[in-house]
Amino acid sequence: MTATAQRVLLLVLAVVAAFIGGWAYFAAEGWYATFPGLGMSWLPRLGPYNQHLVKDVGSFYLGFAALSVAAAWRPRTTALVAATGLAWVVFSVPHLVYHLQHLDMYDGVDRVLNVVSLSAFVVAGALLLVRPRPEPDR
Repeated sequence: MTATAQRVLLLVLAVVAAFIGGWAYFAAEGWYATFPGLGMSWLPRLGPYNQHLVKDVGSFYLGFAALSVAAAWRPRTTALVAATGLAWVVFSVPHLVYHLQHLDMYDGVDRVLNVVSLSAFVVAGALLLVRPRPEPDR
């Protein structure tokens, strides 16, 4: 993976995190009731709505969006890119493990989408931990 590819990955993570974070923070009840959207609703099955917790999740994702943008701004600063990847992995692995232990409450498509979407964050973070190979000459 090149620094340019890592930059793209960081920007994708930033957009996704900003979307989730903004939605959770600024429309907490709606996010809780309808996340991930598209007619699906994953969160009410996990317990009752808690505005404080939802806004904390929103703030967390907004912070990760900011970190990812900062790393994308300087993709050749490998320490910042790797630290961003590590932060994503440290969050995403326990998040994935928790949801893997609670898949029984979902139907087939929701189960698959839970695993795929949460695993994607683990993979993305791990890819940012790999030192980029040199860019080809243009």
